[in-house]
Formats: sequence, C-alpha cells, structure tokens
Amino acid sequence: MKHFLITTVLLTCMSSLTFAQAPTTSVNYTKDVSSEAAIISALYEVISGEPGAPRDWERFKYLFAKDAFLIPTNKSTEGVFGYRKMTPEDYINFFSTRIKTGFFEKELKHELVSFGTVTHVFSTYETRETKNGPITNRGINSIQLFNDQNRYYIMNVFWCAESLGFTLPPASLK
Repeated sequence: MKHFLITTVLLTCMSSLTFAQAPTTSVNYTKDVSSEAAIISALYEVISGEPGAPRDWERFKYLFAKDAFLIPTNKSTEGVFGYRKMTPEDYINFFSTRIKTGFFEKELKHELVSFGTVTHVFSTYETRETKNGPITNRGINSIQLFNDQNRYYIMNVFWCAESLGFTLPPASLK
C-alpha cells in the first residue's frame, strides 16, 4: 500500500510538471520566455530573416507549449473565410517550403491583458520581404500565453491579415 501511494504521488507530480513542457534544448533560451514582452519579441525575431537564411527553429519551438497551435485565417477563391490549424512543427515545414523571399515581421503595437496564469496579446504587425523594403502586409496576431510561475509559453497564435480584404482600425496603429 505504501509503495502504491508513493507511486501515485510521483505520477501526479510528474504529470503536472509536463503540462506545458517545451522541447528540450542545449541552448539557453530562458531569457526569451521570462516575460510577456520577451516572448513576443522572440517570436517576431525568430521568424524574420533574409532569403535562405536559416531560422533558429529550436528557439521557435521552445517558445510554445506542447499542445500549442498557430492558426492563420484565410479566404477561399469563392470568398468564404476559414482558418487552418498548425502545430509549431507544421508551421516550420510550411514556412521552410513556401517562403522563398526574405521575411521580416515587426510588431507595431500591442494591447496586453493578464489575469492569473493567462495573458492575451493583441499584436499589430507589418511584414516586409527585405528589412527596409516596402510593407507587403499588415494584420493582427491574437496571442494567448500561459505562465506557470517559471516561464511563459505561447498556447496559440491566431491571426488575420489585411490581405484578406480588411483594413486595420486606426486604434490598432496608435
């Protein structure tokens, strides 16, 4: 009975520790997940770069909880709006096989609301194909973060771009 209780307690503790476990890595990315601002900055940095420049995908994966999703909205040729759900691994594959130009995404403004372990960031962005080139798109990322008292994790990034036929509201740019 004593062995059963010890095993049960250990399994319970282990399951709570792995709830939002990020991929293990030998590089120290703890600064990236130390605050809301740091994790949002790291997200934009890691996906940006010159054409053919390797991205630090281990850093990217470290930002996300194990059950996280990236969810871009889209519009069919018939004009019907929808969305696609991707894991961080799916996003890496999508990005690596489809983005042949440079890609620079920069935050213009964000609105942040936190309560307990949950933070929501409404982050207005712009994209360019070269660091100082013309803006190719703008939109809003809705980013949900989880804080386990030790670090932040990205749970979801859900976004809509102006290229779908919408114009950013002026309040999103100020």
